[in-house]
Amino acid sequence: MKSKVVFRKIHYWGAIIVALPLVIMIVAGILLMLKKDIDWIQPPSQKGIEGSAVPVASLAELFAAAKSVDIAGFTTWSELQRADFKPGKGIVKFVSETDWEVQVDTHTAEVLQVAKRRSDLIEAIHDGSFFAGWVKIGVFLPAGIILLILWLTGIYLFVVTELAKARKRARRAYADGSRDNSTSS
Repeated sequence: MKSKVVFRKIHYWGAIIVALPLVIMIVAGILLMLKKDIDWIQPPSQKGIEGSAVPVASLAELFAAAKSVDIAGFTTWSELQRADFKPGKGIVKFVSETDWEVQVDTHTAEVLQVAKRRSDLIEAIHDGSFFAGWVKIGVFLPAGIILLILWLTGIYLFVVTELAKARKRARRAYADGSRDNSTSS
């Protein structure tokens, strides 16, 4: 069987196999690209008191300020998903396991903003780990590999097709030139 036929069949069936995971990855990927532009996805970073990049408040004071926000659900360090220090902005972002983000000024320990952070959820959807651990490796990873194969075979089919068209145009131009030369003699 010719390689063009094989690659077309790979394209046909590969596209069907990866359709659903690929749509999920693409939509989530687009949202992740816009996370700094859309506050609903990821809350914008506030600015704390300008000054040295070294926090004045202790880590315990900063976490105590975050714990004071009931909706975030912090009572112990184990309920903290992460702490993201932004020294240039004078803030620390405490993110709860329920995706609430509390931004605290590193100098005054004042809570600057409380907002829902959806970018982590969207990232988990994007890589498939949201659905189950095995879905990430067993569905989304193969879909990504198949997408790479589709891209490679698509490039091959494009190049082969364009080369064939160019050869056909060249033969036609040569044939037209030969006819013109034979009729003018």
